[in-house]
Amino acid sequence: MLFGQDRDQIRHFYYDVWRKHQAGEPLEPLETVVRDVILDHPEYQHLLGDPERSLQREYLPDGGETNPFLHMGLHIAIQEQIGTDRPPGIRHLYRRLLARTGDAHEVEHRIMDCLAEMIWRAQRDGSAPDETGYLQCLRRVLG
Repeated sequence: MLFGQDRDQIRHFYYDVWRKHQAGEPLEPLETVVRDVILDHPEYQHLLGDPERSLQREYLPDGGETNPFLHMGLHIAIQEQIGTDRPPGIRHLYRRLLARTGDAHEVEHRIMDCLAEMIWRAQRDGSAPDETGYLQCLRRVLG
C-alpha cells in the first residue's frame, strides 16, 4: 500500500486524513485521493471518527463482514492502476465500462472483484500477481 505495510499504520493514515478533512486542514495529494474515497463511502465514515473502537477490530469475511479499510484501499489501488495504465490495457477497459455504465464508483466495484481474486490467488500460490488473468477477468466483466 502506498502509505504503509503495517495494518495499524494504514488505519491511522485513514483516521488522520478524515480528521484533517473535517478540520478543514490542507491535504497532500495522496490524502486527497483517500479523502475522496472516504467521501464515496459514508457507511464507513463513523469508523474513521472513532479510532479507539475500530483500530484493533478484525473484519472476518466468513462472518459476512467487509473490511472497510481493505475495501477503500482496493478503490485507491484501482484508481492508481487506471492512472498509470498498469497493467497495460486496464485504462482502456475501465473507460469502456465507464462509457456503458456512467458510474465510476460502480465500475471500480466491478473491477474490485477481479483485483481481489488476483491478489487472493497470488497469496494462495505464493506467486506474483497474474496480470494476464486479471485483464481476462476484466474482459469477462465487460461482457
